[in-house]
Amino acid sequence: MGLLDNKTAIVTGSSRGIGADVATILAAQGAAVVVNYRQKAPRANKVVAGIEAAGGRAVAIGADLTSEEGVHALASAAMENFGRLDLLVLNASGGMEAGMGDDYALKLNRDAQVAMLNAAVPVMAEGSRVVFVTSHQAHFIDSVPTMPAYEGVARSKRAGEDALRELVPSLADKGITLVVVSGDMIEGTVTATLLDRSTPGAIEARRAEAGKLYSVAEFAEVVASMATADVESGHTEYAGGADYFGKSGEESAS
Repeated sequence: MGLLDNKTAIVTGSSRGIGADVATILAAQGAAVVVNYRQKAPRANKVVAGIEAAGGRAVAIGADLTSEEGVHALASAAMENFGRLDLLVLNASGGMEAGMGDDYALKLNRDAQVAMLNAAVPVMAEGSRVVFVTSHQAHFIDSVPTMPAYEGVARSKRAGEDALRELVPSLADKGITLVVVSGDMIEGTVTATLLDRSTPGAIEARRAEAGKLYSVAEFAEVVASMATADVESGHTEYAGGADYFGKSGEESAS
């Protein structure tokens, strides 16, 4: 028996990278998974094909989370395809893309996260969990400076985390818990690549400072583990970057 047998999960931004790995892990644990993409359907279909080849269940759903139609399409897809929703992994993020507008980071990293949660809650079963994926660069932004090229995105992601945390009491009324997973810079992600492009040597410098950076696969394991972890609502799970705690004054609960 898998840990997530007879459960259904939505993983936003799961056509590649961390989200794709999280979706694959959850499926291997028994969950039926809604794999979300914004534009790249072939990538999402490849993730679904891999899950199905391993005996799992998944469906690829194209949805722009910054639109009302998009978030409701994802929530509906879980019910229409699998009949229930037990886990929402809020992995999709961005803001460094060119040509998306000055307010795009806040729309995606705060407003869309709240909208997706609000669309999902009415169909989520009691005992369900929401996992919000963020970065140390965002989580600690009020106490530890980040690279100038990333500061706007970091502040928008922190705003998203704060907005979600404000919903913890209302989620508790419905028997739903929220867990935040914060990771140091992850090698192999689009964000790390863009940061290294804007600030050459950023990845190498961060690796030297931290001693180790997680790979996409390693961080995805941490995120997926929070689907069933015995932790209180509002818990923050940290991956890497122990030096952040000394700088911020915050203590790791991990």
